Amino acid sequence: MKKIIFMLMLLVFCASAALADCPAIDVKDYPVVDGSTATLPLSYKLMEAAAGVSEAEAKAAITHNKTTQSFYSLVNGEADLLLVYEPSAEAWEFAKEEGVELMTQAIGYDAPVFLINDKNPVESLTAQQIVDIYAGKITNWSEVGGEDSDIIAYQRVETSGSQVMMKAQVMKDTPMMDAPKELRTDEMGELVDAIASYRNTANSIGYSVYYYIDNMYMQQGIKLLSVDGVAPTNATIASGEYPWRQPFYCVIRADAPENSPARKLYDWLATPEGRALVEAAGYVAAEAE
Repeated sequence: MKKIIFMLMLLVFCASAALADCPAIDVKDYPVVDGSTATLPLSYKLMEAAAGVSEAEAKAAITHNKTTQSFYSLVNGEADLLLVYEPSAEAWEFAKEEGVELMTQAIGYDAPVFLINDKNPVESLTAQQIVDIYAGKITNWSEVGGEDSDIIAYQRVETSGSQVMMKAQVMKDTPMMDAPKELRTDEMGELVDAIASYRNTANSIGYSVYYYIDNMYMQQGIKLLSVDGVAPTNATIASGEYPWRQPFYCVIRADAPENSPARKLYDWLATPEGRALVEAAGYVAAEAE
């Protein structure tokens, strides 16, 4: 209990220190911020700190159009700053084709996590078993210590940040098997709901990013798998004990004026105070340079 109280006090202290040091930006001048679904809480906290608004006001003002689409918005001049996961390759190619140079800095880390129905007796898989499931080599839960039932493996759409992370961090050079439309969800919450659903009982598996599941959309009927015996937590992701982690970023256009609100926030997020805000919002912060 003392440890929990200490951690809560530390988070409050970090958040207070970050709020005090954050650049002050009038609401009418606040940049248009876009990004990934899982970075929405950070967008809210950043606006609260910089513009002095309430959480409700920040939520009313900010919309994230998801990972890849937010890059299109930035390149097209419809957004000023992104808080975002790695997009699909086509987003980078679009910026190049349009002649728009982007400035990118890592501000935190997240990791792919694997979720199954809590009726499934399996508690941990190896990294190789997960690769083999999504390559179509392992097709029955009995092959990995579970019951004799077919594995229903959900995926995300190609442009989603979690799909990009899955391919880059987990699958690497191994191609993923094709998934039928009904097993490829567009929204992160849809995948979680599908795994939790009674219709799938205990034979489905899916993936998301850790922050989203742990802080934004953990449903009853779901459990997270350990990988190689290591459970995903902020501590194991930060230490590298959990087998995968990937940065998420703050991104602006390189032609953003030096004194613009977007540039000020971009620069501030690189400071220890900026990283303290990332941690206070519940993320694993990247090391300040």
